[in-house]
Amino acid sequence: MDKKINIETARHSLSHILAAAVLDMFPEAKLGIGPAIENGFYYDFDLPRTLIPEDLPLLEKKMREIIKRDYKFEQYDESKKEAVDFYEKVIQPYKEEIASGLEGDKASFYKFNDFVDLCKGPHLDSTGDLKDFGWKLDKIAGAYWKGDEKNPMLQRIYGLAFTSKEELDKFLNQREEAGKRDHRKLGEQLDLFSFHEEGPGFPFWHPKGMVLWNTLLDWWRDEHKQAGYSEIKTPIILDRSLWEKSGHWDHYKDNMYFCKIDNRDFAVKPMNCPGSILVYKSRLHSYRELPIKMAEIGLVHRHELAGVLHGLLRVRQFHQDDAHIYCEPKQIEQEILNIIDLMDRMYGRLGLKYHVELSTRPEKGSIGSDEMWKKAEDALKKSLEDKKLEYKLNPGDGAFYGPKIDFHIEDAIGRTWQLGTIQLDFSMPERFDLEYVAEDGSKERPVMLHRVIFGSIERFIGILIEHFAGAFPVWLAPIQAIVLPIADRHIKYAEKIQKELDEKGVRVDLDIRTESIGRKIRDAEMQKVPYMLVVGDKEIDENKIAVRKYGEGDKGQMETEELIKNINS
Repeated sequence: MDKKINIETARHSLSHILAAAVLDMFPEAKLGIGPAIENGFYYDFDLPRTLIPEDLPLLEKKMREIIKRDYKFEQYDESKKEAVDFYEKVIQPYKEEIASGLEGDKASFYKFNDFVDLCKGPHLDSTGDLKDFGWKLDKIAGAYWKGDEKNPMLQRIYGLAFTSKEELDKFLNQREEAGKRDHRKLGEQLDLFSFHEEGPGFPFWHPKGMVLWNTLLDWWRDEHKQAGYSEIKTPIILDRSLWEKSGHWDHYKDNMYFCKIDNRDFAVKPMNCPGSILVYKSRLHSYRELPIKMAEIGLVHRHELAGVLHGLLRVRQFHQDDAHIYCEPKQIEQEILNIIDLMDRMYGRLGLKYHVELSTRPEKGSIGSDEMWKKAEDALKKSLEDKKLEYKLNPGDGAFYGPKIDFHIEDAIGRTWQLGTIQLDFSMPERFDLEYVAEDGSKERPVMLHRVIFGSIERFIGILIEHFAGAFPVWLAPIQAIVLPIADRHIKYAEKIQKELDEKGVRVDLDIRTESIGRKIRDAEMQKVPYMLVVGDKEIDENKIAVRKYGEGDKGQMETEELIKNINS
């Protein structure tokens, strides 16, 4: 490319070119909106017929012709009335509605060739600037006008766009690989969990899924115990007054569920922090106890629209691995460093790399004084600098009660996921009048650190399924080994092997179906069981087992003690 072009501007320009191509194919088309989005763009249309996938290549061809002709993007303004009159005349009711709702009296238009669209911009200088970009039309979907199900259903055409064909190909390859790793398909294949219409957005965990869940959380508890945390458990339904006091009522009530008990208003908790605060307040603490580290695998509920639910990654009920640390101001930096060290250990064992982002005070809706926010932001910055961690600054993206450090992990195919977070909060202790007895006997205000490592346990497991493509490390696998007798006469020996392994703490299964050994091995491979243990006449004679390892194939014969050592290594 000859010049640097903003990718968002390029994507938005492509949406206009798409609209022009659609009008060329369907002159009676009614235009909706067409913004740039992550990885591309879309445009909404009211069309005389339903689009089919075969339409996309035809539209792409028209778009490439427009790009080749190098039309100039021209911007001009008209009055609001002129804009409304124009769209009324050309029978574009959705654009007319947008024009009618404009603030002020000015309407901005962009034009190339004979295509005109109401738009603030910006756009490229010309359609020809896109000739070296990597882009393609991707899919067709339905979308209600303005996202309201009471409005007409429009047809949405999505497109992908990157600065080069190489970047587009990289994205398509990554998406194809992600499709193979889709946790929803693997969750069903591996019999881990399911979803049902009777509980949309509420996961049902199967026996193997519960083994995975408990193994993960047993490890979490061990790590936290070593790091000095105490585990608590708080109710999922709490009085409305608590949520008003915490600020969640004002900032989060649209995402909360409510109920009435004994003529009192209650809310199902969307977060765990107010419950932890009540535990802290249940008695007066001394400075000698601080820092107090309370951890909770808290069950929370958040109302999500049906259209955004996505397997384990976006649910309405989930467990948050929250911890709240109550400390003296002088302990802040060390506690943040301790949290980072804990994250390093836990992410490291799972082979997850991360980068860090620091988010500061939101422009609107935050609680607390300017002084509190400055102290909190300075403390987080200093901790990151002392740890020599590079970080990206996200101005205005903090929580409503405090700034935060977010940890974005990278999975096996290069996707990033925001998981861990550390949030420094001077405001909540002020709101709830938290105190501790200082060394001089005075009452002082503790500082509160909110932090998660996994975040939503459900989402974290979904990410792990995709990261490992369902082939978990041996220590985490729901079934670590499966014994496969070749024939019925080998079952008794197979049961003996299973018992030996089970007594040594190995999660072991036994396949005694009347299937061929080849079929049993293929099925175990499909279940991604780390160790497949084949037993036949030879193994019985030598008191051994023939071992196959997932992804590596035949490992030869072993005694059970050697296998157990390999599994536990």
